[in-house]
Amino acid sequence: MGFMDLSPALNALLAGLFGLLVGSFLNVVIYRLPKMMERQWADECAELGGKVPESGKKFNLLAPRSRCSSCGHILRWYENIPVLSYLFLRGRCLVCGTAYGLRYPLVEAVTGALFYFCAWRWGWTMTALAWCGFSAALLALAVIDWDTTLLPDDITLPLLWAGLIVAALQWNPAVSLPVALWGAVAGYLSLWLVYWAFKLVTGKEGMGYGDFKLFAALGAWFGWPALVPMILMASVIGAVIGIGMKFSGGLREGGYVPFGPFLAGAGFTALVFGPQSILQFVGL
Repeated sequence: MGFMDLSPALNALLAGLFGLLVGSFLNVVIYRLPKMMERQWADECAELGGKVPESGKKFNLLAPRSRCSSCGHILRWYENIPVLSYLFLRGRCLVCGTAYGLRYPLVEAVTGALFYFCAWRWGWTMTALAWCGFSAALLALAVIDWDTTLLPDDITLPLLWAGLIVAALQWNPAVSLPVALWGAVAGYLSLWLVYWAFKLVTGKEGMGYGDFKLFAALGAWFGWPALVPMILMASVIGAVIGIGMKFSGGLREGGYVPFGPFLAGAGFTALVFGPQSILQFVGL
């Protein structure tokens, strides 16, 4: 019996378990990719200044091995089992007892749930695989942007191109290549125009270029008709949360809230419920 012969529920369960493993890797990406970018920028600045870049230990997505940030304890395989290890160790380092934080199992669980949904909805198909990849990339972008206000090109640009390729291969039956292409164009240009209009009026930058690329990627995956519902949802929820954080004193230095997580939230809503459901959500 092959995977194709299994029941839809079992296929979805297997996809969900695989999603837990992917979520564990996403935690590595979320933590390390911004630091890798900072190191690269520091090296480039040193070279421009005629200095020798500082040499340091190898640091990428694969090395060094995961360890406790407090005591340096290298995690063994049984301390890296998604969700289960966190529950078994009660969210603390086995050696020093430092709390790891709830985000790690949450990212793993959310990724597993998204993979389960994709397999349940589209079966064991290339369409499901494509949307699983979309979900993983979008989740990583949302958390990285919330932490650092960065939307790395290493994720946004492949996500954009992947949306166009998936449409060209007809793995996304709901969106043809022309609709995906114009979705990418409209997504980028719409926020680019808003950015420059805001800057000309206020003299300030209201968002980063990463937001343009992320919205272009969403346009490539969902097509241009979905852009208006998604930007409405992201704007409304972003404004509500931003106002709430302002009154609660939760805004970070500079008084801004990253927009990427709200775009990602609109993307996940469109994935699960469909873009038109967003219009009902915002009362239109």
